Amino acid sequence: MIRKTLAALALAAAMIPAAYAAPSDTPAAPTTEAAPAAAPTSKPGAVKAKHAPSAKQTAQRAKMKSCNADAKTKGLKGADRKSFMSTCLKG
Repeated sequence: MIRKTLAALALAAAMIPAAYAAPSDTPAAPTTEAAPAAAPTSKPGAVKAKHAPSAKQTAQRAKMKSCNADAKTKGLKGADRKSFMSTCLKG
């Protein structure tokens, strides 16, 4: 049990980057070589182009808008509105 714990701690210590390691007695020599920059795979915040809605989607939106307006005109709320919208959208 203790050996497994020590092995896990040793593995965790090996995974810590040198920047976070405890300072040593001898200073490290400065490097003059620059690290290569990684090429970005995509622009941050890039959004995929949206496609136009299909005819079926457009028809459903129009039906939803019409049923919503009817429910608002009738002053329906809660369960009554839910029931009305369900029947309106089916028919």
